[in-house]
Amino acid sequence: MGALTEIIGWAGRTWSAECPYNNNAFLMQISTLIIGVYVILGRLIQIMGPTSSPLTPKMYLLIFCTCDVLSLVIQAIGGGLASSASSEVNGDTKPGTDTMVAGIIFQLFSITVFVYFFGVFLKRVRNQVLPRNLKTLVAAACFSVVMIYVRSIYRTVELLQGWDGYLITHQVYFVVLDGALMVAAVGVFNIRNPGWLLRSAPKRPESEEMELRDNGPPKLQEPSLDNW
Repeated sequence: MGALTEIIGWAGRTWSAECPYNNNAFLMQISTLIIGVYVILGRLIQIMGPTSSPLTPKMYLLIFCTCDVLSLVIQAIGGGLASSASSEVNGDTKPGTDTMVAGIIFQLFSITVFVYFFGVFLKRVRNQVLPRNLKTLVAAACFSVVMIYVRSIYRTVELLQGWDGYLITHQVYFVVLDGALMVAAVGVFNIRNPGWLLRSAPKRPESEEMELRDNGPPKLQEPSLDNW
């Protein structure tokens, strides 16, 4: 779904380049979702157990997908206002632009919070012995999250500079810091496919999950002098 919305966004940018005053084309280009990473993290939490994350897999989807959709709605409203104003004589695009900036800043904030929780997950599982397939998937997810986060920072700075800013008027930055990063973020999961890597991953038994939740991780037994 995330890749599909990104393709829709790129189609909107291509259409907008051909028809700069088309409102529908303008609104299409802001489409982007990163739901796939939320699903992968949720599956990893199910495998590693509830102690590996402060939130449940369902909470990740509920909170961060809601934030993504809300940010898109805000950006769409701002984009519509800015596009309508640009087609008017002496139209003021600032209110629409400010609304779009608010939407993308909100999205950057939500992604930052997700990156924090993802870091907590990595910290909690760093000492666990993981099978090779899960290590590969965690590495791929980390790479994808970094690409998405850098792209979000770029988009925020781009809009903060305005429609005549340096970044938005130089296509090379858009191609490298938007398109290439998102292709890499999605492409890494084609090379390290989550479906293949998770297929043989066992889910932690429910009894073990309850024991970890109640008693915490097992403690190492200290050596006794009687054993010498």
